[in-house]
Amino acid sequence: MVNGSVKMINVIQTGSKGNAVLVNSTILIDCGVPFAKLRPYYKKIELVLLTHVHSDHFKKATIKKLASERPTLRFGCAEWLVKPLIECGVSKRNIDVYLFDRTFNYGKIKINIFELVHDVPNCGYKIEINGINVFYATDTNEISTSAKDYDYYLIEANYGDDEIQERIANKIKKGEKYIYEYNVLENHLSKAKADAWLLENKGENGKVIYLHEHKN
Repeated sequence: MVNGSVKMINVIQTGSKGNAVLVNSTILIDCGVPFAKLRPYYKKIELVLLTHVHSDHFKKATIKKLASERPTLRFGCAEWLVKPLIECGVSKRNIDVYLFDRTFNYGKIKINIFELVHDVPNCGYKIEINGINVFYATDTNEISTSAKDYDYYLIEANYGDDEIQERIANKIKKGEKYIYEYNVLENHLSKAKADAWLLENKGENGKVIYLHEHKN
């Protein structure tokens, strides 16, 4: 694991309280944090990539502020986020809609999206920037695409299997409901699943940054 201070990757924040990751200082993936968190960086951002509508990934006030402060900034997403972006004040002219199994080519940046199963429509990103390949996937309980020998893997590792089963067992013992734990199992990727997928995909020199790690 490498930490978020690596120049190529800057994890501004990750987790249920908000998500935002900078790639090469110019690409923002997810925008689920207050604008104050982006203030040191927002003038250099060239492209904002969004995954799904949950507020910890899509903070409307911050997107509205970005659109106001940077009226020519480009936003990239799947079709399900076009309307929410327009409602945040983003001009339709500034929205690039990505299709599955198609490469969107900006020249020095190439973007591919892939579907992630969540409780709302969600996608992950494969990004090539200046010959560096970056993989991003959170808020899902399974990854069905491959990404062989990428340079960076930003991947959810939300919980340990033993930890979540212990939490469920304790709640059952106390006669409590375990709705939260059930939702975690349904909608998030365990570290074991993340590591199994990485074993099949990560090469010798690939760097891993775990996201959405559950903290007690």
